[in-house]
Amino acid sequence: MARKRTKRQPRGDQGAAWISYSDMMAALLLLFVLVLCYSVYQYFAMLESKTNELLSQETLLSAQQTTLDEQAIILLSQQAALDEQAVILANKQSELDAKQTELDNLVILLGNQQSTLDEQSVTLQEQQVIIVATQALLAEREGELATANLELQNKQIALDDATILLQQQQLALSNQQQKLDDLVGVKTQIIRELSAALAQANLSATVDHNTGDIVLESTVFFDTGKNNIKESGQQLLNRFIPIYLGVLLRPEYADFLGEIIIEGHTDTEGDYLMNLELSQDRALSVATYCLEMPGLSREQSELLRNILTAKGRSYSDPIYNEDGSINMDASRRVEFKFRLKDTEMIDEIRDILAPQTNP
Repeated sequence: MARKRTKRQPRGDQGAAWISYSDMMAALLLLFVLVLCYSVYQYFAMLESKTNELLSQETLLSAQQTTLDEQAIILLSQQAALDEQAVILANKQSELDAKQTELDNLVILLGNQQSTLDEQSVTLQEQQVIIVATQALLAEREGELATANLELQNKQIALDDATILLQQQQLALSNQQQKLDDLVGVKTQIIRELSAALAQANLSATVDHNTGDIVLESTVFFDTGKNNIKESGQQLLNRFIPIYLGVLLRPEYADFLGEIIIEGHTDTEGDYLMNLELSQDRALSVATYCLEMPGLSREQSELLRNILTAKGRSYSDPIYNEDGSINMDASRRVEFKFRLKDTEMIDEIRDILAPQTNP
């Protein structure tokens, strides 16, 4: 019995060894499977990360492309707007060139007509000299009466032709005078509408029916020796300026308006230079108040800044009473004046034509 136990003991140790070996191999196999699973998991995780990264980049590229397309559309719209502005500017320039050409042609035509009149005048003088010489020759040479009469008839025909030509020139000048009168009529119409608008608003302002100048009493605006506008003056300006500009800035007159002048005048008391400074300061105060009035539109304010002028006249243009003495109260005043763009040119042309159209 003891021998059998001794022989079986080695077999039990060998079985335990195989069991340990098999457990180790199973553990290694499990470790290998775990490593393999982890590697596969890492691969799919990296694949998903790369896929998401590619999708993000694709989305970013798509957004950038959309932005570029929108910017291209904006650039095309801006280019179209610039093209439209260029066309408008070109049209405006063409209109200005056409008006300038028309004015140049008118001046040239007037110059040619004046030259023609001068030539006709010289011709008439020459014809008159010839007629006088012929009459003297007739008195001296009775024997050549028939020949002298024939020559006189020929000269008379030439004189008649010259007279007809002169009449034609007079008719052409009359037509030009009518055109100038039509231009001057714009100023007359403005003066008429200013007078009506001020009268309707019950404003006591004096309007010169020849020049359109409007006189406002200085005592309403300023205290003696001061240039700060009083409350009564501010109230008057608040009523007067909208009416004044409402007429001058109408569409039918705006293109003709060249300048609005505010003049300050003083009485004759004191030094001229002192009064000159005072009148200038007063005119500037009124002009500043006009530009800063809250009731003006932006367009009116911009136009005023371009055409408004303030002048001080000291006592260089006083107002006289009927007896020749200076009216001190009336001399202290503020005047609103306007000038049309072509006023000086029209006056010069009318001065040139006046002697010809009124013989």
